[in-house]
Formats: sequence, structure tokens, C-alpha cells
Amino acid sequence: MHRTAVVGTALATATAAALVAGCRPGEATVNGRGQDRPQARTSTNAPARDTPRPHRTFTHKATPKPKRAVVPPPRATTPAPRRTAPRVVPPVIAFNTSGDRVRELQARLRAVGVFHRNPTGYFGTITQASVSAYQRGHGLAATGSVDRRTWTSLRSATKTPTRDELYPPTTLPLAKPDARCLTGRVLCISKSSRTLAWMVNGRVVSAMDVRFGSEYTPTREGLFQVNFKSRDHVSTIYHTPMPYAMFFSGGQAVHYSADFAARGYSGASHGCVNVRDKKKIATLFGKVKAGDKVVVYK
Repeated sequence: MHRTAVVGTALATATAAALVAGCRPGEATVNGRGQDRPQARTSTNAPARDTPRPHRTFTHKATPKPKRAVVPPPRATTPAPRRTAPRVVPPVIAFNTSGDRVRELQARLRAVGVFHRNPTGYFGTITQASVSAYQRGHGLAATGSVDRRTWTSLRSATKTPTRDELYPPTTLPLAKPDARCLTGRVLCISKSSRTLAWMVNGRVVSAMDVRFGSEYTPTREGLFQVNFKSRDHVSTIYHTPMPYAMFFSGGQAVHYSADFAARGYSGASHGCVNVRDKKKIATLFGKVKAGDKVVVYK
């Protein structure tokens, strides 16, 4: 056969085989195989090639839990010493009490010169101030409380009080009598000590506390005598009772006063000499006679 015919037959055969193998028209072949060339895109809106995309795996992220604060362990410390309340020692003689023990305290304080009145048997603010004064003068804590140390010191510094020192007739010590009181039978009345002493020939027979008239109705001072006595007298001016009245100057008299007994020195008379101890004035009323002297002095 002619060579040209053979070549054409072979070429036709190869072309048919390529079409069966799936090569598209226009693709170049090398040694009878299709050459991969990218296909030109004819439109920008053409769908992309079916190239499988890599699979993306989504994992759920849990909300992190808040971190717990790390608390360091407590340090080993030495426990503080336990505080205990100081032991309260009760006083030997308590404030705001009364009795014979208080009388003894007051008599001993008076003996050392820090209590300036007679024992009353009541532990009040005046006695407390006297206790403080004694403590300051003897190197003790000035508390005003009679503890065992204070009581022991005071007893060592004084002698045992006598009955007259424990139970004096007046709250305040008697003043030095006026010279006019030293003879005869005299009601000797001192305004400074606020006391009345019934004296016979210079000797004190009995004594008692008294109070006087106010600034506007003062008790007159001087030498007088008892004019008359009236056991159940009632004032015709003030219409108040004046038991055991012993008149010495006009309407002024020595007499018992229930007001004085109740209120003490917070009140005053209308010029009379008031006595607060009813038993004492009753006894005195029985002894005094009309004409006996009355001396009122400062």
C-alpha cells in the first residue's frame, strides 16, 4: 500500500480512540494522551468547579469557671493571754450605810482632825470626803472608800472612841461658851456651831442641834431671859405649831420644829430657835424656869 494512505489510516484510528477515551476536542495530546490544561472560564458568574472543601469541625468552648481564691492557711500564733476582770474587794465600811461601825469611823476621823462634826452614824458625802483627806495624808489611794488597808491604818492612828465621842448630843461640836454662859442657869445658844447647851454654873447638862431665822427674819442676838413657857403653843401670826415653846424676846422662842426634824438645815425659822430632837426639848422644857438666862451669840 502506499505510505501516505497508511499514515492517514493510522491517524484516523488514533482520533477515534481519543474520542472514546473522553478527551475533549481541542485538547493537546502528548503521545496520544490528553494533556491537563485549565479550562478557560467564559463567564465570571460561572459556578466554581466542584472541588470539595475541607470539612471544618466546630467545638463548643465551655465558659471557664472562676478561679477560686487561694486562701493561705492561718499562721500559727500564740493565743493572747485571757483577760480576767480584777477582783472587786468589798469595802470594810460601805458608802451610804449607817450604824455603829460608821459612828466609830467618824469618831476616829474626827480624832485626827479631818471630820469636823460629831458622829451621826451615816456614811454620806461629808464622811467620804473626810476619808479621802485621811488617805491623802497617809500615803493611801484617795478613793474615799474604807478598804481594809485604810481601816487598819486609821485604827492604828487613833484610840478607841468613848461612848460620849460616839454618841455626842449634837451633830456639830459645841462652840466655846460665851462668858455670859458660865454663871447661873443659861440656855447658851451659838449661831456658829448651831447648837444649844443647857448650862448650870458653867457645866453643860445637855445639848442639842438648833437652826435660826432666815435672812429676812433673823434671830436676835444678846442676853435675854425666859419670859413664859407654852407646851402646846400655836403661832398666832403663822398659824403653825410651836410645841415646848420658851419665849425670850417678843415672839421669838426656843421650841420643837417638825419641819426642822424633816428637812434639816434646808429650811429656816421666822426668827425662833428651832430644835429637831423632840425628846430632848421635852426634857429641857421640864427643867427650864421663867427668869432663866438666854444667851444668843455668834
